Amino acid sequence: MDGRICLLLVFLVGGSDAMTRAQLKNSAKMLKKNCMAKNSVTEDQIGNIEKGQFIEEKPVMCYIACIYQMMSIVKNNKLNYEASIKQVDMMYPNDLKESVKKSIENCKSVSDKYKDICEASYWTAKCIYEDNPKDFIFA
Repeated sequence: MDGRICLLLVFLVGGSDAMTRAQLKNSAKMLKKNCMAKNSVTEDQIGNIEKGQFIEEKPVMCYIACIYQMMSIVKNNKLNYEASIKQVDMMYPNDLKESVKKSIENCKSVSDKYKDICEASYWTAKCIYEDNPKDFIFA
């Protein structure tokens, strides 16, 4: 299932340089639904991550890791900086690319502090949000 969703996202993006913010959010709905079910989280727990409401609970942390895994930015159970930048270049609206890549750059060492991919993903996502809340997009 994971591979098909990633292929679908690549297919959706394939015809253009990038998606609009609304298209990006819409395409992430599949990832969100799948990762919510896998991690038994509710909309109340994860619905406001994009607004900076990070609930510090293991299922929420693993939901974020699931989204990152399905976006193919987790390699060998670690967040991969180069894959993150590639996804931004491929999918994000042109007006957000540079600022989001800068936030990823500013937060890339956060995951080094955690062996657990769920914790690494959670704290990295939180860092990226705090670095630039207005351009943060999350499923």
